[in-house]
Amino acid sequence: MGSIKRFAWALVAAGAATMAMAAPANAGLLVSSAKDCADDGPSARVFQPWLDLAQYVPAPGGHLESSAGWELKGGARVVAGNEPWKVGGASHGNSLLLPAGSSATTGTMCVGLAHPTLRFFAKRTSGTLLNPLIVEVQFEALGGLLKSLPIGVVLAGGQWQPTLPSLVVANLLPLLPGALTPVRFKFTPVGRANWQIDDVYVDPWRGR
Repeated sequence: MGSIKRFAWALVAAGAATMAMAAPANAGLLVSSAKDCADDGPSARVFQPWLDLAQYVPAPGGHLESSAGWELKGGARVVAGNEPWKVGGASHGNSLLLPAGSSATTGTMCVGLAHPTLRFFAKRTSGTLLNPLIVEVQFEALGGLLKSLPIGVVLAGGQWQPTLPSLVVANLLPLLPGALTPVRFKFTPVGRANWQIDDVYVDPWRGR
């Protein structure tokens, strides 16, 4: 377990160093696809049962009732079976399957200094603790170049559980008016593990 934690912190530290060297861009794929950076939409204390009182908003397509807005590769797909607490809605019944060798990337949303964390639900349906789920944030650097930064390593077992908050450190690179940065979030299983994720949320620090 200690080696996995050290691996996780090494990923985040390496990514942070990359971020420190990256210069802001004026235009690029994510900037051009950012539709409305002024409105986060309605927020809610979806993780309150786990003693987290932050107000969260869903990432684009974050409820995963369909694959609309997601970029899915390697067999990643929406399947039946929601996280049991159904924080996104009582009628919800689907989640995202991430088989070994796959990846899934959200649509674009805007973050700023008031958008510090990402949190979601996950379970590993095969593999071991040596097969974590890697979470990355994609952002734009110099000249609109798309970069990727590891922000979390999920070690969940065979039952649904909320992940720990992952720091969205790309919020330190504002590119748009209002000190906002367009980003996407990517989820990739390591090794031969299969994962499921559901209800992906970002904390915009509302009400604090």
